[in-house]
Amino acid sequence: MRVHKLTFAALAVAAGLSLTACQNDDADTGHSAPSSGATASSSGGASDSGSSDQGGAKDSAGTSSATNSGATSSGGTGTAAGTGSNANAKVGKCRTDELDITAKDNTIDGDPDGTVVVELTNHSGRDCTISGYAGVDLKTNAGSLSAKRTGQQATSAVLKNGKSTYFPVNYPFNKSGGSGVRVTGLVVTPPDETKSVTLNWPGAATLPVTDGSGSPVKVGPVGSAGQGG
Repeated sequence: MRVHKLTFAALAVAAGLSLTACQNDDADTGHSAPSSGATASSSGGASDSGSSDQGGAKDSAGTSSATNSGATSSGGTGTAAGTGSNANAKVGKCRTDELDITAKDNTIDGDPDGTVVVELTNHSGRDCTISGYAGVDLKTNAGSLSAKRTGQQATSAVLKNGKSTYFPVNYPFNKSGGSGVRVTGLVVTPPDETKSVTLNWPGAATLPVTDGSGSPVKVGPVGSAGQGG
């Protein structure tokens, strides 16, 4: 009986240990599941966080792209605006130093008066505006003689770089039979300018002597003479 009691006691201890082990396993399993759950949750959190971060990255990328796009657009607009501004900016007037000024005789047989055509060529490298009457003075052996305006309507025009415009200088022939007034030079001052250029006079050598009641020389507005005439 003692032997059996010891055996039962041993069995009982073994069963207890087995039960404890099972409980420990269950406990471990129980702890493992929450840990796994926590991990899953953490993983889910990481995933969520990742999604959030990724979403943030997308948002950030989107914002950066929009910003860059905006900057590009702004730059483009600025450039376009600048271009538009340049394109629409008021064109500056033609300066004396930006013009090649020449003169030639353009008298046609049978005309009652002689005609000299003055050519103004824009060599400034830019377009410029020119309008109105140029100042014209003839140098003579009797002093300076200022041309009188014809009164013809003057128009404003943009003179393209490399292009030319013209105006006429009309003068009477010396039919008096006398020596008249000898012309020695032509002084031209472009419209709205104060700087002049002096050219050789290509017309008739003399003008008739007048009584001083008015200038025998007349000048038309810029653009009123055709090419070469």
